[in-house]
Amino acid sequence: MRKVRTILGIAALLLAASALQAQTVPGNLGPTAATMPPALQNVGFEPQLNAQMPLDRSFRDESGRSVQLREYFGQKPVVLAFVYYGCPMLCNQVQQGVVGTLRMLSFNPGRDYEVVFISFDSRETPEMAAEKKKAALAHFRRPETNSGWHFLTGSQESIDAATHAANFRYNFSSKTNLFAHASGVMVLTPDGRISRYFYGVEYPGRDMRLGLVEASEGKIGTPIDHVLLFCYQYDPTAATYSAAILKIIRLGGVLTILCIVGGILIFRRRDARLQQAKLRQTSGSFAERGAH
Repeated sequence: MRKVRTILGIAALLLAASALQAQTVPGNLGPTAATMPPALQNVGFEPQLNAQMPLDRSFRDESGRSVQLREYFGQKPVVLAFVYYGCPMLCNQVQQGVVGTLRMLSFNPGRDYEVVFISFDSRETPEMAAEKKKAALAHFRRPETNSGWHFLTGSQESIDAATHAANFRYNFSSKTNLFAHASGVMVLTPDGRISRYFYGVEYPGRDMRLGLVEASEGKIGTPIDHVLLFCYQYDPTAATYSAAILKIIRLGGVLTILCIVGGILIFRRRDARLQQAKLRQTSGSFAERGAH
């Protein structure tokens, strides 16, 4: 019995010590810049909501034509991602993630929104961009949306202006001839402001749909989408939409009240019809008696 008590006492002390240590160390503490590998220092993707993208900057599209970013804005929301076309791994996954997610939606590029990929490698060419567009369209499987996909290359000055506005930071290693960079995608409003952003290489279809509906300021989407926007709230820290429990409860309460009021009205109309039917029967019987 004493051995059991001793073991339990030691276990309790260990649990208390671990709990105390957990309380004294912040939960969000991560590696500092000094402890990061040199290639990963100053690499990140932290967009600021409502930040304005530089729409007057010039790039070249996949056909080699000189364009300004503003050509893709004005009427529709824009899905924008920073990649480089010679990337052997991560950028391909970002592109596939964007295409795969958008393919799940009933919205179409060119009609409901625009898709823009910007290469942050100033050495890349429109020919490389054209190959990436061809692969994206083959994966998307809706050739009629060709006009809604844009793969851009540009000067270092234009690239710096765009990545700085989005707070997208990357490093180039001359040893490996590769870039170290973060991954993610942004949804922009028709006037070029950052509305929503999603991290990683996989983006939930629900989040992307809600982001597009919200960025469009109600110009696209169904009534159900707008109800979902009421029930779901965007969390910038997690870069995702989550259920707003209080709003759902309120919506449920409103629907319950509407159902009760609707039921009362239906029953009242029924009663009124029954009473009218009885009055008609009564008046009819009186008329028959008077005839006799």
